[in-house]
Amino acid sequence: MQLIDGKATAKAIKEEIKLEVQKLVHAGRRPPHLAAILVGHDGGSETYVAYKIKDCEEVGFKSTLIRFEEDVLEQELLEKIQELNRDPGLDGFIVQLPLPGHIREQKVIETINPAKDVDGFHPVNVGRTVIGLPSFISATPFGIIELLKRYKIETSGKNCVIVGRSNIVGRPMSILMSQKSINATVTVAHSRTRDLEELCASADILIAALGAPGFIKEHMVKEGAVVIDVGTTRVPSSETKSGFRLKGDVVFNEVAPKCAFITPVPGGVGPMTRVSLLSNTVLAAKGNIFN
Repeated sequence: MQLIDGKATAKAIKEEIKLEVQKLVHAGRRPPHLAAILVGHDGGSETYVAYKIKDCEEVGFKSTLIRFEEDVLEQELLEKIQELNRDPGLDGFIVQLPLPGHIREQKVIETINPAKDVDGFHPVNVGRTVIGLPSFISATPFGIIELLKRYKIETSGKNCVIVGRSNIVGRPMSILMSQKSINATVTVAHSRTRDLEELCASADILIAALGAPGFIKEHMVKEGAVVIDVGTTRVPSSETKSGFRLKGDVVFNEVAPKCAFITPVPGGVGPMTRVSLLSNTVLAAKGNIFN
């Protein structure tokens, strides 16, 4: 069994991005500029955005944090997004999800200029990904593909089962895994899939993206499989100062001995999601996607 170290891989990619930024500046260009809109004071969102700002500092990006209170009107938020769309000094921005219930998330996503949509959620970017055109790829699938490539994991002709069909992970992941550069044969499974345990046990590559802690157990994984655990659910813990810990969708201690490769939680897919946002921002700064 080999552990797929997302933390170390993300660190290496950050160094590569830092060099790219230095080249841009040396050529007379400004550093890439990434902005984040944060609505309310959700603890998880606050932490995640703080990490993103720290990441920007580490690689030499300019970063901007725009805050709104929980009761912000949807129209006010949309107007700010339009303002950012028009800002020539801003390469990309994200609106941190989830949003309060009175704000339509899909409306917010569709208001973002696709050329600045470094989260890769806009339907234009999703559609371009589906047909194989250059696009901003959703950060978590982008990060997983990068891990598979950097660990030289064989994907061509392999049976890939993705458990989870979200628009952010499961669906884009299925498209990427079936593209010619990867060449896997993909099945997307979900809560209504028949014989789900047997299906998982047939997978050469199993990607668990349910958000259901401990769902994938030892008997659901075949010998020599590659297991990618996307789950990062906060569960109560008396062993940590914060009072919680992150738990993946896979029962790691049971499953790991059977695997050829496996990602841990934390330290697997999570760091790659964050660094993929930086990679997309560099692409935006270079104009590599829509120009």
